[in-house]
Amino acid sequence: MQSRKEFLKNAVLISASASILSIDNLFGSSISSENKSIYFDFHCHPGWSFATGFPAFDSTALSKTLSEMVAGNVTSAFITLVADAPLIKMGTSGINITRKYSSGDAWTEYKRQLNQVKSAYANVQVKLTTHLRDFNQNNEKIAGLIAVEGGDFLEGKVNRLEEVYEDGVRSIQLVHYVPNDLGDLQTSESTFNGLSAFGKELVPRMNQIGMVIDMAHASYLTTKDVARLTKVPIILSHSILEMEADRPIAKRAISKEHAKLIAETDGVIGAWPSGFNKNFDEYVDNIKRLVDVVGIDHVGIGTDMDGNFKPVLSSYTQYPQLAAALKINGFSSTEVRKIMGENAKTVLKKILKK
Repeated sequence: MQSRKEFLKNAVLISASASILSIDNLFGSSISSENKSIYFDFHCHPGWSFATGFPAFDSTALSKTLSEMVAGNVTSAFITLVADAPLIKMGTSGINITRKYSSGDAWTEYKRQLNQVKSAYANVQVKLTTHLRDFNQNNEKIAGLIAVEGGDFLEGKVNRLEEVYEDGVRSIQLVHYVPNDLGDLQTSESTFNGLSAFGKELVPRMNQIGMVIDMAHASYLTTKDVARLTKVPIILSHSILEMEADRPIAKRAISKEHAKLIAETDGVIGAWPSGFNKNFDEYVDNIKRLVDVVGIDHVGIGTDMDGNFKPVLSSYTQYPQLAAALKINGFSSTEVRKIMGENAKTVLKKILKK
């Protein structure tokens, strides 16, 4: 049985949700498709399972997550492959690195995951796309852009970008957990003092092709180098502002200065609902902190769904609850729409070629 406090809190959330829907037509049919708001996720892994030790694809998990995306009114997301998936394992305090790739294995693994995802998404509620026109709320299917977490699969070859682009990939997160040849990451010792020579060659080529550069997991100096080189906005798909140093996965949080580097390129940071946050309410508070630092136009949502560490937002059915909670916590309806998806669409329009 609910306590009076829980009942009142839930009643307020329901009331706020109704207000958003009725006053601002967040999903209303009276607004043209061009003007409808979207619910976007900057970073997710639908169908991931850790049952085998390292992240692997599971059709049952995929079906469950996609059903929840529909129930939560999610309209679009980056569906993310993981370049170093066979090399990592989820531990009690986060990710552990088990080994390194041999030459050529990273590219083979990329192609395997790509084919697996394209096959799995052939007849489901998500349409894999490369077009922003598919992001509007009234589409029959959720629009999914393919991203890759970690540039390991490029194996130092810039000319592979053209093939990757033709494969349908529209975003590359330069680094993940296993150190690679692109730049330094947050969770390992520095090798390049920022971006590597290969990374510095890659950034302008990604700009030219029209691919999103994602700085999640990258060190401050790596992010600073990319921000200096890029001619278009960059994103940081999933992180949150740092707090106490002894919090779980605290190394994955970012400083205010780090966050501002993204905003200064006109980019967007996906607020990350990991176990770094103590609970859902604190996650909402941390979104507010992020907005206070970088501004309302530079914050979105990056759930890391199905690959997250002790998530405080564990289902897409919570997306409407998150929108309502933001409203309750002082954001206007326009600001809520920006955080939940409009900022994502705005930044992608500035990066993607079509």
